[in-house]
Amino acid sequence: MKLRYSIALGLPLASASAMAADLALKLDVPQLNVAEYHRPYIAAWLENADQQVVANLAVLYDTKKKDNAGTKWLKDMRTWWRKTGREVTMPLDGVSGATKAPGEFTLNAPKGALDKLPAGQYTVMVEAAREAGGREVVKVPLQWPPKSAQNVNGQGKEELGAVVVQVKP
Repeated sequence: MKLRYSIALGLPLASASAMAADLALKLDVPQLNVAEYHRPYIAAWLENADQQVVANLAVLYDTKKKDNAGTKWLKDMRTWWRKTGREVTMPLDGVSGATKAPGEFTLNAPKGALDKLPAGQYTVMVEAAREAGGREVVKVPLQWPPKSAQNVNGQGKEELGAVVVQVKP
């Protein structure tokens, strides 16, 4: 049996020309039927065409451990960690939060996180890693700014299910 939960990430965005737009990130994260299940750590970020990180969108990890000890396992999200994770101090205001039990919830990016984003090709990156489980990265290409409303889909195989990036001008 697989239980799933969704993450919706609503972001007000503006291009260099101050055009307002919306981006929503919906994730389908399965609860695997395994003997020892742990909630996944999840990182979502935006990269430009040169594969440089332009914004951290979300970092979900175990925030309940004393003395911020949950950060010890952030490096298990290896792609995120190598690109930007080791350079940031956790918690990231408005970006980081606790892992969630299966169900629906919404995350909002900090205001101004993607202001002045120039037009171009970007990739929304989503990485999930679980203790005693696997690790997976899903990449969803995106043209910015959007000329019309669109859904861009990605698909995980084990740790992540469907990843849908919804953009509206």
